[in-house]
Amino acid sequence: MDWDFGSAVRRFRERVAPETVGVPVGGRRRAVGLRREELAGLTGISVDYLTRLEQGRATSPSVQVLEALARALRLGDGDRELLFRLAGQAPPGAGVVPTRITPSVQRLLDRLSHTPVAVHDAAWNLVVANAPYDALMGGASAWRGIERNAVWRHVVGPGNRTVHTPEEHARFVSLLVADLRLTAARYPADRGLARQIAALRSLSPRFVDLWESADTASPQDQARRKIVDHPDVGRLALDCDTLIVANDDLRITVYTAEPGTADAERLELAIVLGTQTLSG
Repeated sequence: MDWDFGSAVRRFRERVAPETVGVPVGGRRRAVGLRREELAGLTGISVDYLTRLEQGRATSPSVQVLEALARALRLGDGDRELLFRLAGQAPPGAGVVPTRITPSVQRLLDRLSHTPVAVHDAAWNLVVANAPYDALMGGASAWRGIERNAVWRHVVGPGNRTVHTPEEHARFVSLLVADLRLTAARYPADRGLARQIAALRSLSPRFVDLWESADTASPQDQARRKIVDHPDVGRLALDCDTLIVANDDLRITVYTAEPGTADAERLELAIVLGTQTLSG
């Protein structure tokens, strides 16, 4: 069989053991590796679209889809580059904000599969959120386009379930915009980032004011303690830690509660209720 994009995806899919990517294995399986619907679920695309990609009836997948496939298939650097080349695209270069989650970082995320975790790129676009994070924050994985950008959400959009006083919110968005400005300085050739900033400037005079301010702090400077208002379990006081993956310029945000506390019990209940709702 010749190596084209569809056959490559199929071969990569067939070599992935379901248990290594968090897919429960039950009963007899006729499929080798991941089923098509399982890979589609991990990637965030429809089964129909994945089928058309594998059969060569859909062409020119976006960079976002290619990165999601590489991430779900746990591809190393060589196989990831092959996937991009077969799709007629060059892997994003050094001058572009990276969205790559390496296999080693993915293994770290796998260890946190029962803890609310979200990964953002350096422009504060959501790369991936796990099921507990969706349960806590309300289905972030379903956000599309600019909805996935934290700067837009907190400066222009509806924010999330985190409760801020007006002063805390003003400080938080100031830090977000300051960090975005530093990112723009690191990636001056990234056209997608330039378009994102232009869109934010056109949507929000407040963003323009913050962009032109002298603040140079980052969101990591904010208070770690967060209050999250969950519709089913009420308010939770959680520790929010943002870990920086320096080589890949990613931000991993983790929400935890002190074991044995009422907040820990409420967080566990929120995750159970939320994952039941999302899977149902």
